[in-house]
Amino acid sequence: MSAQEDFRRGRHVVFKLHAHLVFVPKYRRKVISQRAFAILEEAWSRVCADLETTLLEANFEPDHVHLLVEYPPKLALARLVNSLKGVSARRLRAADLPEVRDKLWGSHFWSPSYCAVSCGGAPLETIKAYVEQQRGASAPPSRA
Repeated sequence: MSAQEDFRRGRHVVFKLHAHLVFVPKYRRKVISQRAFAILEEAWSRVCADLETTLLEANFEPDHVHLLVEYPPKLALARLVNSLKGVSARRLRAADLPEVRDKLWGSHFWSPSYCAVSCGGAPLETIKAYVEQQRGASAPPSRA
């Protein structure tokens, strides 16, 4: 597959946006089991389908999860995170798993914070050099 085939196209946009997301349960409790993760992953897949995003990879440790998603530029990353966390928490609470129920109380499952890291494409130094080379003769010197 060529590099151009990796890009997705919209009516007025060509894009390739990926984010590495990390979510942590409330109080960083070790409540994510294989059963819990299966419920979470199913919820994330449905949210991604509804929002025209792609869940490329997901994995977990008992106290946090990692997701790799591809998303369109029309979708704010904060909205995607809110939907992923909200729907998955509701589905997991509805499943009423003892490993979750016994360690977390109240209606919240996820900590309100999250980590989002952009990823993919060329290294920043390569992009910085490319942008710098595009400067016209009349442009001010770089800020570096």
